[in-house]
Amino acid sequence: MIRTEEMMLNVGPQHPSTHGVFRLVVKIDGEIITEANPVIGYLHRGTEKLAENLQYTQIIPYTDRLDYVSAMTNNYVLCHAVETMMGIKVPERAEYLRILAMELGRISSHILWWGTFLLDMGAVSPFLYAFRDREMILNFLNELSGARLTFNYMRVGGVKWDAPEGWVERVKDFVPYMREQVKGYHDLVTGNEIFLSRVKGVGKYTKEDALNYSLSGVNLRSTGVKWDLRKDEPYSIYDRFDFDVPTLDGGDVWARYQLRLKEIEESLKIVEQACEQFPAEGDILAKVPKIIKAPKGEAYVRIEAPRGEIGVYISSDGKKEPYRLKLRRPSFYNLQILPKLLKGENIANLIAILGGIDIVLGEVDG
Repeated sequence: MIRTEEMMLNVGPQHPSTHGVFRLVVKIDGEIITEANPVIGYLHRGTEKLAENLQYTQIIPYTDRLDYVSAMTNNYVLCHAVETMMGIKVPERAEYLRILAMELGRISSHILWWGTFLLDMGAVSPFLYAFRDREMILNFLNELSGARLTFNYMRVGGVKWDAPEGWVERVKDFVPYMREQVKGYHDLVTGNEIFLSRVKGVGKYTKEDALNYSLSGVNLRSTGVKWDLRKDEPYSIYDRFDFDVPTLDGGDVWARYQLRLKEIEESLKIVEQACEQFPAEGDILAKVPKIIKAPKGEAYVRIEAPRGEIGVYISSDGKKEPYRLKLRRPSFYNLQILPKLLKGENIANLIAILGGIDIVLGEVDG
């Protein structure tokens, strides 16, 4: 008779494949996980509380440090919430610059996920290709904002700076290059038998599970739910662009892998159209007061970030600082299903399942 002994294992908080200070305490019986408990909060900065003592424009750099892999969308959702409360109409040229910044950021985010996810599972080459292509996008965003990671580019009423001369044309030229690279990603990895055996049928959940756990983004669309706020509740000028919302009904790591690569292709469509439609001239900032004061009341706005639905709730008492600010952080919600996914799984599948969710700890710990 084979006898096993239950063992408690710490994955993190310093493990390289947790992408941040994330501790996962698992109990294993042999090689089978019997219980998994995520322990979060090591990175907690208290952004929501700090915001109560900051003017609205001063909060923008704090949003960069939530999902630092896709900081432009964080910048935007805060500005969008304040603009909604104040009834500000953003100039058209500024809207196009915002779209280009956010969609380049989405592509960059998914590229980074692709490289690091595969590195976690032991494939080094994809990581190098991913960083090569991501570097080109960071150069574009650096030219636009003056920074490479925490951009602080959006402003209430528009953007901080206009695009440099020739920038839009160079971004448009990047689109066909990136399309070719995505084909290369598929050639390098997607058909690999070892990779397929690591992800097919692993970390599977149903549409009902996804909805019950309030999952969003790719984690929701991998169960066949066609929901993308850019299409279903259009904001900014997304209704001007022709793009698809890819879905699959596998509900496993394999489905989530395919969808992120498909989303890169859809974002490239938006970038290309935005470059073609880009206004020749115009303002980049609406006329807003020097000291921004949102009127008394409250508002909640949400947008589609690379990891899913990110929302900002603001309660204002008419001062230059918000009375309360609350963030709906997609990584935090998407992480909640992890204990369910890991129970009964082989310990060897842990990293593939965790990586497939695609969390950023700055956003989880807020």
